[in-house]
Amino acid sequence: MKYFTLVLLIMLTVITQAWSAERDISSRDAKALLDKNRNIYLLDVRTPQEYSQARLAGSVLIPIGEFERRVNEVPKNRPVLVYCAVGSRSKPVADYLSRRGIREVYNMTDGIVGWYRNGLPISR
Repeated sequence: MKYFTLVLLIMLTVITQAWSAERDISSRDAKALLDKNRNIYLLDVRTPQEYSQARLAGSVLIPIGEFERRVNEVPKNRPVLVYCAVGSRSKPVADYLSRRGIREVYNMTDGIVGWYRNGLPISR
């Protein structure tokens, strides 16, 4: 019985982690996702200066330095797409949101730089 319980607990842990794990996606895949689902919360974790120069339309700025204090602003009941310049700052934020129980979290691995290089639309 102990063995069965242990196996069951391990399986539940693995399933839960897989279910809520963030997904790494490219800017092209992110664009396709945004075109398909208008309900996605688009989170920019760059600095205010970077955001003022160029951003994705409809994005919300929560700089990574303010994120811990402002995390409750991110809705738990919507998919979240996190981006920064090149994917390095957005990755830990996406991981954190996933661990907080947001089921659908995406990290744009090539950031706004990749978005721009792929000729996708940017707001200024």
